[in-house]
Amino acid sequence: MIDHDHLFKELLSTFFIEFLELFLPELANTIEPNSIRFLQQEYFLDLTSGEEKVVDLLVEVKQAGEDMAFLVHLEAQASSEANFTRRIFFYFALLYQRYLQRVYPIVVFSFDEPYRAEPHQHRVEFPTLKVLEFNFASIQLNRLNWRDYLNQPNPVAAALMSKMRIAPADRPKVKAECLRLLATLKLNPARTRLISGFVDTYLVLNSQEKQVFESELGKIEATQREGVMEIVTSWMREGMEQGMERGMERGAERERALVLRQLTRRVGEIPTSFRSPLDLLSLEQLEVLGEALLDFTTIADLEAWLQNH
Repeated sequence: MIDHDHLFKELLSTFFIEFLELFLPELANTIEPNSIRFLQQEYFLDLTSGEEKVVDLLVEVKQAGEDMAFLVHLEAQASSEANFTRRIFFYFALLYQRYLQRVYPIVVFSFDEPYRAEPHQHRVEFPTLKVLEFNFASIQLNRLNWRDYLNQPNPVAAALMSKMRIAPADRPKVKAECLRLLATLKLNPARTRLISGFVDTYLVLNSQEKQVFESELGKIEATQREGVMEIVTSWMREGMEQGMERGMERGAERERALVLRQLTRRVGEIPTSFRSPLDLLSLEQLEVLGEALLDFTTIADLEAWLQNH
């Protein structure tokens, strides 16, 4: 399962001002960069569902020429939800009450479907009285055209093109373009890995798409292709390392199961209290135990061996 909340929080907190510059430039241009302060997570009890909710990202900022700070509340919404506008209003009201500061609410809708425009206003009114009209800034990725962001020198564009509306036939091309844009930004290795990992998570290609992807890489200008290939090579290296780790884990589990069967034959049923120490043994230790148990006759022999190892 993809942890959408974690991926988006990591991206948006790392590239907060770049996100604003991409989607809300009028707001970004007024913010003092040195004033940005990320606040601790806020937890609220949703009285309608009884569930505890967490505000995704809360940032205190100042505008140029102003002494008073205000809050930017940024929420990443991975599914279409009934009464969502009401929930965001509740968040706003609670934050406004708690901090007594202005709150600028922003929602990033990141789901693939539905494609209809999501509401971004909560109203309470009567025929003769408008009690409340609450609005928030809405960025619905599946209604954005990825081609409009191809030449935006912005790391958030390189990441979020992968979540915009993409025709199935364009998936390999979009992945290649995300990497091309990322390579031109010359970010440090950690930030490059963050964005490339984001793209690789949301644009997983099948074997046929991979062939098209490789063809698209060949169309990239030579000056940019080297940086793209470094990213792709990094993916391959990480994939091999993860594969080796998984192989070692599977090997250890097979060895553990074999040793347990052999122990049961030698000394009888293994008590539950011995299971945790046995689970902690490395593959090398299991191999040593596999040889030693040939001399065991009672459970006391196993206990003595575990104490010594």
